[in-house]
Amino acid sequence: MLNFALAIFLLISTPGPGVLSLAGVGAAFGFKSGLRYLTGLFIGGNLVALAVVSGLGALVLANPTIRLVLLGASTCYLLYLAARIALAGSNIAFSPARRQPGVRDGLLLQAVNPKAYVVNTTLFSGFPIFPDAYGLEVAAKFAIINVIWLGIHFVWLWAGSAVKRMALPPRTQRVINVGMALAMLAVVGLAAWSAF
Repeated sequence: MLNFALAIFLLISTPGPGVLSLAGVGAAFGFKSGLRYLTGLFIGGNLVALAVVSGLGALVLANPTIRLVLLGASTCYLLYLAARIALAGSNIAFSPARRQPGVRDGLLLQAVNPKAYVVNTTLFSGFPIFPDAYGLEVAAKFAIINVIWLGIHFVWLWAGSAVKRMALPPRTQRVINVGMALAMLAVVGLAAWSAF
């Protein structure tokens, strides 16, 4: 179980679309908006895990066309989120504060996030805890994953919203927002590069 917990920590804490976008939402829009977005990520992550456990995730990952469609959809959605984060609080933004990222945005990101499928497939197909009791193993893994997942994601949200609470000058805040957006774009680039 300790190896499983360490694997969860390493797989989830590494920068990916979920944690980077969460920190970006916290930095651009604050903790309260980040909590709504975190809720969506959490629900979406658990739905992806259920898809993996039920076998649907294996079908999705086994089909190159579906994988490519997911990669394309997640890339487009991350570009959209990166733009909203980069333009938050700037004078040239196309109404960034009218609708801040919320539950729906987090849910959508997880639904098209290839990393979520790969991580859950790795965690649920490996690391046997109760090899003779599949139901108990799945329940235990869900519990362990969610506890660690929530802790890591709250830290990323706190770090992002800490930047917002510092009341930095608008130019500095804009630089941070753009930096967060560029980090998300780097993840998109790495995902596209590894897919091809």
